[in-house]
Amino acid sequence: MMEDTVLLVIDVQTALMEEHPCNEEKVIENIQKLISYSRNNGIEVIYVRHDDGPGTELENNTRGWQIFDKVAPKDTDKIFEKNFNSAFRKTGLKEYLDSKNIRKLILTGLQTEYCIDATVKSAFEQEYEVIIPEETNSTFDNPYLTGKQLYEFFNYTLWNNRFAKVMPLEDIMK
Repeated sequence: MMEDTVLLVIDVQTALMEEHPCNEEKVIENIQKLISYSRNNGIEVIYVRHDDGPGTELENNTRGWQIFDKVAPKDTDKIFEKNFNSAFRKTGLKEYLDSKNIRKLILTGLQTEYCIDATVKSAFEQEYEVIIPEETNSTFDNPYLTGKQLYEFFNYTLWNNRFAKVMPLEDIMK
């Protein structure tokens, strides 16, 4: 990786992790590996945190809103707050990335079909190169599909070679 790359950790928040998303242990382990790799190789780690408003499990300044402790940011890490699915909408993220000449985004987090999907497509539209490491995003079962089916559909059918490159973790950390 080069100096034009950042790692985005999106919505890996306590309330969501306590609901046990699909493949949660492997996803957290892989995000931890990526954070460590990034820090050791001069790749900035940027966190994005969702605030869903008063009375929700992701209400600003509640325990559930906090970034999950197993992937917690350092005091020096940048955190962008968001109120929409896309990490780019009204957050200042694009302006920040552009000020640092960032062109590649390694994208991880929750939930696959909501905030990760919106961010992948928004980043693509803004001409960033999007890299999605395998088993670093997740979601939950819904009435129509399992979390595993959603993960596989979005990663391998919808995103890969269209909006992003879905790659094995090992290939990214070479």
